[in-house]
Amino acid sequence: MLKIGITGGIGSGKSTVAKIFELLGIPVYYADAAAKDIMNRDPELKAQVQQHFGADVYDSNGQLDRKRLGNIVFNDQEKLQLLNSLVHPATIRDSEQWSLRQKSPYVLKEAALLFESESFHYLDKVIGVSAPQPLRILRVMQRDKVSRNEVFARMHKQMDETIKMRLCDYVIYNDEQQMVIPQVLKLHEELLASC
Repeated sequence: MLKIGITGGIGSGKSTVAKIFELLGIPVYYADAAAKDIMNRDPELKAQVQQHFGADVYDSNGQLDRKRLGNIVFNDQEKLQLLNSLVHPATIRDSEQWSLRQKSPYVLKEAALLFESESFHYLDKVIGVSAPQPLRILRVMQRDKVSRNEVFARMHKQMDETIKMRLCDYVIYNDEQQMVIPQVLKLHEELLASC
């Protein structure tokens, strides 16, 4: 079974593209959502997070207080890197176990930080989803109800999209100029043929 990554900068539409693949019967592992879940259910990871960021980052029910943790890490690059160094290996292990349970010709792993987390090493190919920066900013402002400056701050924490797309094996353009579904269908046929 081929393991294919799908990535792109914030607001590029990678989740939308992943959902099209799902409609074609391809299982998708959503790494960001999985990481949030793992941080609540993996006792070893929870202990590490509490050790480094304080017991109060989890509430009395043992659930992660994402806002509290976010306030700690998003204003301190070293603490963000520390958190990522704890969470990324746990998420990679979880995605590997998930892949083994799938029965399709190929699977997708959707992740914003595929290259930054080094998880691309566990994949056979990577699809990039690309969109112009002004469109990405507008999408995130509308989706998350945040200011342009907040979007820029998030973008600044990610790899430059031009570099990211160069590292990908395939690129799907989600620029509202080219239709996305035909691009996905063509790539789906190509991936099936290579399985």
